[in-house]
Amino acid sequence: MAYDQDLEFIYYGPTRVVFGVGSSREVEVEMSSLGCDRAVVMTDPGIIKAGLLDGVKDTLGKKCVGVFSDIPQDTGVGIVNRAADYAKECGANIIISLGGGSVIDTAKNVCIILKEGGRCEDWQGLGMLSGPVTPHIVIPTTAGTGSEVTFATVLFDETKGQKVLTNEMFNAPRVAILDPKMTEKLPPLLTAGTGMDAMCHAVESLHSLQHEPIADGLAIHAIRLLSRNLPACVDDGSDLSARGQVQIAALLAGWAFGNALVGVVHAMAHSIGAIARVPHGIANGILLPHCMDFNLEDAVEGYGMVAEGFGVRDRGMDSLTAARESIKAMKAFTKRIKHPQKLSGVGVKEADIARASELCMSDGSILNNPKMIIDSSQVLEIYKKAF
Repeated sequence: MAYDQDLEFIYYGPTRVVFGVGSSREVEVEMSSLGCDRAVVMTDPGIIKAGLLDGVKDTLGKKCVGVFSDIPQDTGVGIVNRAADYAKECGANIIISLGGGSVIDTAKNVCIILKEGGRCEDWQGLGMLSGPVTPHIVIPTTAGTGSEVTFATVLFDETKGQKVLTNEMFNAPRVAILDPKMTEKLPPLLTAGTGMDAMCHAVESLHSLQHEPIADGLAIHAIRLLSRNLPACVDDGSDLSARGQVQIAALLAGWAFGNALVGVVHAMAHSIGAIARVPHGIANGILLPHCMDFNLEDAVEGYGMVAEGFGVRDRGMDSLTAARESIKAMKAFTKRIKHPQKLSGVGVKEADIARASELCMSDGSILNNPKMIIDSSQVLEIYKKAF
């Protein structure tokens, strides 16, 4: 991959990473090292039912001053405000999030409110913070979002009827604890869907207009780890070695897209998720191959790197051929992990895609897509192919 001689970029990845089977037991040590002694744990009912909260609470002991678990699959502005009110009442000086992307995104926004005051509605946008927020330790229970190391959050705004973005470099979690045991009980479909979220992050960071060498390297290795290990996780959830490698891949992809940003796949996934409530990872996984087809001519070098990650770029293969091979590999991969192939198969109605096409045009992610999108009809055509 050749880079322009005038290339300039900033790479930022401040989160401390603790990895290993059973590493969730280190949460109290990490909390103490941050000088904190009053933790509120943010989680969801499924995590509690699976018994994953118990060990964390036992480890924290009296330093756990509360648990907020009323967080749905697609979190929203109202949930954040309620969670922040609860954390204030408990006198929390640190937030520990135990869950997937929605739990982590809720916690990130709560950390802003605890430090800066106001309501969630006051902090929608880019670069509004001037300094660090309340400390946040993340223990992911899915492997896909990369939210444990990113600065951005996506929430459903109930009043606007769409998903809204907050992007704050000071809001990266202080610590990410990756314990493969925490993802062991994920069912195959959720494993595949969250894994494809990570895959999408890696691919979109490679084709983003903001891509740069450090993010490129992280993304290629994330694709390599996912292609080799995600099928094993789908086939046998108890394979902790594979689970751990997918966790690392999701984190690497998170660092990659957190710096290079994403494109039309995410803009479309956000939009159809807001309208038809399709889980974000599932929407990404369905849309990704179709968006790669759409972008091909403008993302040849990026998709050549995707082919390298998949191991389908032979020595001497030209970039265009490699890019085409990457799309073939991606389509075969989604089938191998039994990922849904059509939006119509996950509850999307034909009327939804027309509305989503219009909504997509106001999503900031679309700005970094390698192929310029100037009209919602272009987006609608992609939706139709994925429908």
